[in-house]
Amino acid sequence: MTNTTMQAHGLTVPEPVSGQRSNRHAAAAVAALATALAWSAPAAADSDEYFRPVTDETVKTECSACHMAYPAGMLPARSWRALMGDLSNHFGEDASLPEETRAAIETWLTANAASDGSRIGRSMRDGDPVLRISETPWWVRAHRGEVSPAAFDSPKVGSKANCSACHRGAEQGYFEDD
Repeated sequence: MTNTTMQAHGLTVPEPVSGQRSNRHAAAAVAALATALAWSAPAAADSDEYFRPVTDETVKTECSACHMAYPAGMLPARSWRALMGDLSNHFGEDASLPEETRAAIETWLTANAASDGSRIGRSMRDGDPVLRISETPWWVRAHRGEVSPAAFDSPKVGSKANCSACHRGAEQGYFEDD
């Protein structure tokens, strides 16, 4: 055994006993990969172009009966709680659900909502929760100068709520410019 060390991807790894060189390289590679994934995962989750799509079947079924099942990460938990707390007046529609279904959807949405530390969470002011995704600061910034207000009223789009009209991958969580 030796007391020497080596540097691998910013990590200090002890030199192995003779014959264990491949294990040392494997360990260094795993450490480097773990570090890269740890740094990239928050960036991917906190993006204006990608949001984890809805994976819960109840949320998909109930929400997409009237509109796209929006990714929960587009709003903070307090906004989802407010929306789910007044389904009898859901943007002028009665979207009431049996309490068990409503509670299950609210639980999933709040568990997967934008965190307070995320880009979306940080952009939200304290006070009344924002109920429309299209009124959140990040949405307004993302569309300012990109889309004319008249485009949202066009027959092809219909409203700001119709993400799929411009973002073909919206149902899968991709909102990059198409």
